[in-house]
Amino acid sequence: MPAPISVAFYGSSLLSSYWNGAATYYRGLIKALAARGFRVVFFEPDVYDRQKNKDIEPPDWCEVVVYDGTAEAMRAAAAEAGRFNVVVKASGVGFMDDELLEAVIAASSPTAVRIFWDVDAPATLAEVNAADGHPLKAALKHLDMVMTYGGGDPVVTAYRSIGARECIPIYNALDPGTHHPVAPEPRFSADLTFLGNRLPDREARVEAFFLEPATTLWRQKFLLGGAGWGDRSLPPNVSWLGHVATADHNALNVTAKAVLNINRDSMAATGFSPPTRVFEAAGAAACLITDHWTGIEMFLVPGEEVLVARDGKDVADILGGLSLERAREIGRAALARVLADHTYDQRAETVDRILRDRIAAKRAGVAA
Repeated sequence: MPAPISVAFYGSSLLSSYWNGAATYYRGLIKALAARGFRVVFFEPDVYDRQKNKDIEPPDWCEVVVYDGTAEAMRAAAAEAGRFNVVVKASGVGFMDDELLEAVIAASSPTAVRIFWDVDAPATLAEVNAADGHPLKAALKHLDMVMTYGGGDPVVTAYRSIGARECIPIYNALDPGTHHPVAPEPRFSADLTFLGNRLPDREARVEAFFLEPATTLWRQKFLLGGAGWGDRSLPPNVSWLGHVATADHNALNVTAKAVLNINRDSMAATGFSPPTRVFEAAGAAACLITDHWTGIEMFLVPGEEVLVARDGKDVADILGGLSLERAREIGRAALARVLADHTYDQRAETVDRILRDRIAAKRAGVAA
């Protein structure tokens, strides 16, 4: 059996999805890596009330270290990096990100594989390109690679242009043990449901793809889930649920006739990165309507496994003509596709191979 690989993973939060859209990605991938013999320790700061809104307790497949949101605690957590074969600093940790990246690079072993794992590549690249002397540019020469949760060739090219030695997309996927069909729940009954936190580069698209169709289809019921929408004026047929815990996502997705995915502006403009919500919905056999983005056909077949809308009028037209029988047919086809081609076990197999190759090459290089 191959020797176990130890990974120090510095991210926003494994335990809480509160203002933390990367939680599903972290959980699915790390759980699958653990099944392949990886020993992962996840370091997360206690910020943004995430620990007060946990979705899960520390799992048996990953050790979790929660550190205080102070510079001293951050440096202490970063110092632990020297004990691991692989050191990962994710984007968007949310507390002293630049300093944390510098600290984990300094603390890691010369033979360790050092990775910047970008869970919001379009936003990160926009920030880096807008700032002269951005700290990430300086850090790239000390990193073995960048991994991203998507983006395709545009993101790979962009990262290489700012100094990354290598950029490898590892796309979102499905953990069928977490997201799967369940019995419907009346409290989530709706014709169309959208789940997403209120963010500046998302709100205009939510207006166009969700709220305007709701106004047009005033006889139908719409559900809006996610944090931050409490003071937003909504049409009378739109109900706001607030933050929806991960444990409720399956019932939310199963119960609605259709579920809407809306990419943020940066995601729609740069590469293609199917959000976790796409695979959560497909895993629950929900009928997914998504805004159009280049590359969707790599993951689901438009018209058969997913319905694609280019604007709010398309959403209204699709929903207005969508029977429950047709919606269920599309949901079943989506579930079959993601189980066949897009599980975290498959993603972990790829990561396993990449990391073992890099560890061997790094050790050989140091020994030489």
